[in-house]
Amino acid sequence: MRGNFKLAIMLIFTITLTMGCSDRSDTHQAADESSENVELTISAAASLKDAMDEIQNNYVKEHSEVALRINFGGSGSLKQQIYQGAPVDLFLSAAEDKFAELVDEGMIEGKDSADLLGNELVLIVPSESDITNFQDLETTEVNTISIGTPETVPAGEYARESLENIGIWENVKPKTVYAKDVRQVLSYVETGNVDAGIVYKTDALISDKVKIAATADPNTYTSITYPIGIIKDSEHYEAASDFYSYLQSDAARQVFEEYGFTVN
Repeated sequence: MRGNFKLAIMLIFTITLTMGCSDRSDTHQAADESSENVELTISAAASLKDAMDEIQNNYVKEHSEVALRINFGGSGSLKQQIYQGAPVDLFLSAAEDKFAELVDEGMIEGKDSADLLGNELVLIVPSESDITNFQDLETTEVNTISIGTPETVPAGEYARESLENIGIWENVKPKTVYAKDVRQVLSYVETGNVDAGIVYKTDALISDKVKIAATADPNTYTSITYPIGIIKDSEHYEAASDFYSYLQSDAARQVFEEYGFTVN
């Protein structure tokens, strides 16, 4: 009987010791994880690339523990990737409707979203071109014009909308070359592969190989707004929230304005 009692005491002691070691191990592991570097994945509209590259460099200088991996592309394609479960922490869209779909699905919460920027739509041509307005696109001198694929590229959607509203879309449509994003449109015009393209003003300003032939009447297309939001399932919510706030800071606003964006 006494032997059984001693055995029971030893068993209880062993279990208690094991649990204590486990607790200390878990605490130590949590501390290790909190001290590790964090990599944030950001999906951003292609038109944001130059401004975001500069902001990224500025941010990591002040936050050495954070690495930023930015995936640029058409907002529609980026939205679809997030919807299908891509591990993204922040989404910067060039279209409110694409962004709103994720909000409606509960993938971005209203408290973690904001309208960040605005932009303008312009017609660009090679530097030596004689094209001076949108109506010139209907002439026989213009063989090709590029816009982003309207279904996945907001700039393309805005471009088609504007051309429809000024009454020339049906004549221009057969000449249209569609691009995967707004930067590809810019590239087509820079290389002379097309006679003209419709892009955001901010894209036109970064190139010395093209010129702005005309600015689209803002009444002919939906107002261009860039919303930003934290993905609800982000594994690094705290770090994502900090960068989300930084993008709305005076330091980031100054960079965006330098690249031609209007800041909300």
